[in-house]
Amino acid sequence: MNIMTRRMILCSVTVFQLVFGLSAWCDEQSLQAAQDDLSDLSLEQLMQVKVEKVVTASRFSQRVTEAPASMSVIASDDIRKYGYRTLADVLRSVPGLYVSNDRNYSYLGVRGFSRPGDFNSRILLQIDGHRLNDNIFDTAAIGTEFPLDIDLIDRIEFMRGPGSSLYGSNAFFGVINIITRTSEDVKREFSASTARYNTWSGRASYGVSSDSGLDVLLSGTLYDSSGQSSLYFPEFASAPGGGYSHHSDYDSSKSAYARVSLSDFTLTGLFGSRKKGIPTGAFGTVFNDPDARTIDERGYLDLSYRKSYSDSLEVSARLFYDHYGFDGVYITDNGDSTSTRNLDTALGSWWGAESVVSLKPLTDHTLSFGAEFRHNLAQNQKNIDVAPAVTNLDDRRNSVNWGLFAQDEYHLLKPLRVTVGVRYDNYDTFNAINPRAGLVYTPAETTALKLLYGEAFRAPNAYERFYQDGGNSSVGNPDLKPEKIKTIDVIWEQYFLDNYRSSLGGFYYRVTDLISQTTNGANKLIYRNIEQAEALGVALSLEGTWQNGSKGRLSYNWQQATDVNSGALLSNSPRHLAKANMSIPLFRQQLFVSPELQYASPRLTLDGTRTNDPVTANLTLFSRDLGFKGLEASASIYNLFNVHTQDVAGEEHQQQPNLPPLLTILQDGINFRFKLSYRF
Repeated sequence: MNIMTRRMILCSVTVFQLVFGLSAWCDEQSLQAAQDDLSDLSLEQLMQVKVEKVVTASRFSQRVTEAPASMSVIASDDIRKYGYRTLADVLRSVPGLYVSNDRNYSYLGVRGFSRPGDFNSRILLQIDGHRLNDNIFDTAAIGTEFPLDIDLIDRIEFMRGPGSSLYGSNAFFGVINIITRTSEDVKREFSASTARYNTWSGRASYGVSSDSGLDVLLSGTLYDSSGQSSLYFPEFASAPGGGYSHHSDYDSSKSAYARVSLSDFTLTGLFGSRKKGIPTGAFGTVFNDPDARTIDERGYLDLSYRKSYSDSLEVSARLFYDHYGFDGVYITDNGDSTSTRNLDTALGSWWGAESVVSLKPLTDHTLSFGAEFRHNLAQNQKNIDVAPAVTNLDDRRNSVNWGLFAQDEYHLLKPLRVTVGVRYDNYDTFNAINPRAGLVYTPAETTALKLLYGEAFRAPNAYERFYQDGGNSSVGNPDLKPEKIKTIDVIWEQYFLDNYRSSLGGFYYRVTDLISQTTNGANKLIYRNIEQAEALGVALSLEGTWQNGSKGRLSYNWQQATDVNSGALLSNSPRHLAKANMSIPLFRQQLFVSPELQYASPRLTLDGTRTNDPVTANLTLFSRDLGFKGLEASASIYNLFNVHTQDVAGEEHQQQPNLPPLLTILQDGINFRFKLSYRF
């Protein structure tokens, strides 16, 4: 840890001390106000000691301590109090997760694993149980390309570890399930924000429910940012612009969400579109050309049904249609003072259905059965040069896959639960069988000891298998095999002293047939099953809530992820992750200050050099119902100390002819945002 890092830690600790001192100074007033405001609540409600329930771990509701998985839950209250702007911001705060950004997309790392060139295809992302990964890249979109406004999120459940026994492909390292807010909670709500780099956003939402059971929620969001007007990349000092990329960091998006519920049926529609400039000269394109950009579209219609026929039988089903679109504009240098405009597109559409039945035939058993079918109507990829007109790729495909699963949770003894499950998946070129087993010992409601084993797979996607742009920079590999992972978890979860929750765990996993982006003899990008990886790790976390409304969390993760064949550490894999956040009421339950610290140790780049290891600090001042009922306001400062932060660049950033490879990508310095929301 270098001198600058130690200084940042010292400064950050000083900030926390000042905040805690301020909290202590006004604690007597806050506590008295909290007692006045919450006097009608029971002691358990007041201390917030109830054990949370989750649905993602088993596809039915159960307590966190009973779930056969390591779970984290992020509530909407945390999203507002810490000023999180995107889903990536939220996930960056979760113990054990880290996020990289190449100034176009955000990539999630889990348990020390985040391969440069991957498109978040090893995490399954869901909204209310609806799969969001597309059918071309299998991307779990978490940045500004995520199509749902995060103000519509009620809570986020993150399940660590393999989930293919329930969810099939892409539930490799974990499952993220986003639960949306109710119409009663939203009512009529308007929101607007402004931030640095000429950034603004606006949202309007409307929710209503009637005595007949009809429930409606409508929402629309607009976002626009000019981005940094000038970004410097020393590797491109000899390129046009002298290493500066001007007006190429822009970002804009729009989204619409609608949900109508009646009785046991819910119809949901979501559409989002985002346009982002590419300031890094990726894929061998001309550096400092603001015309280079990508456009992503994602939408779906989902008709779902859920009904509890009795305490022992619940049935859910859904029918869906999904759309994904991608348009990339790239400018390539011909080497003779001329350039070529290249258009890269992908179009995906699919429909499908799934159903899950949960029943309790005996007091000590909970059985779950499920089936899923997906017909990929279009998995089309196209690449053309505009002038002169040349078609480099025109690949049109369709496919079908389906899966069946079964799971049984039963009690050997009253405090000992055993979970066993298996899923079979059928694809055009392979089949996959993935089991799951878990022992959960709960001698008390607030204590859980878990021993878990699971296997998962990731099917090679259409982009990895079939994309080749006429030999310009990429070639396909249709013979790719699915990746496989085996994971063992040991976890101890403990609630204590009425208002604390702690977790201590260890894990080991081994990945075989790992699909990695590399280059062939002609220096073209290609995906191959060339690696095996394994990792060992330890995770600790401590959460607390207090009677005056304060809430905080500390977490530390150590992991070592290595290549099995060489023993070398994996690139973009931090050995240490440490996080701390605290939300403290300054006045009643209406004004909060929320500082947050995040640290990741250095990560290896693709040539073996290392990123730096800064401590980043964020600070948000949040108020609600202060002066006006229904009014929320927040002021956030991100990267409070303006530290220099880097993320690892993928192979696509090393394709510039006659220029050194771009190994790290500089992230934003100090930033701010002001936000107002009004609900009535």
